[in-house]
Amino acid sequence: MRSRRLVLALVAMGFLAVATPMPAHHGWKVDRANVVTLQGTVTSFAWANPHVQIHFDVKDANGNVEKWTAESASVTRLSRSGWTRDTLKPGDQITVTGYRAKNGSQGLFLTALSSAHGQTVRSYRNQ
Repeated sequence: MRSRRLVLALVAMGFLAVATPMPAHHGWKVDRANVVTLQGTVTSFAWANPHVQIHFDVKDANGNVEKWTAESASVTRLSRSGWTRDTLKPGDQITVTGYRAKNGSQGLFLTALSSAHGQTVRSYRNQ
């Protein structure tokens, strides 16, 4: 009995010794010092967990279309802020503000959104 407790204690200490924090599920990191505001046209709106995604087109200074993605909070969190699966539809004109992706891609983490039909929603209430 005593040796069994000793073995269990050693196994537990072994697990604790090699335990390391796991990386988050986020595919890319954001630059919290680089806030951008863009105007564009919604191409798709993915109302799904773990993060709602908005795909939209933005015209650059030369009139070329850039494909952008805004990632937001979970469905549950956005629902508490007044969002629904019908908040955005393809073709809607939007203005988005968020933190730019560090990897240089045309992605951002959404903090606020305004639509042409007068609706303003925040991804997080504390921002």
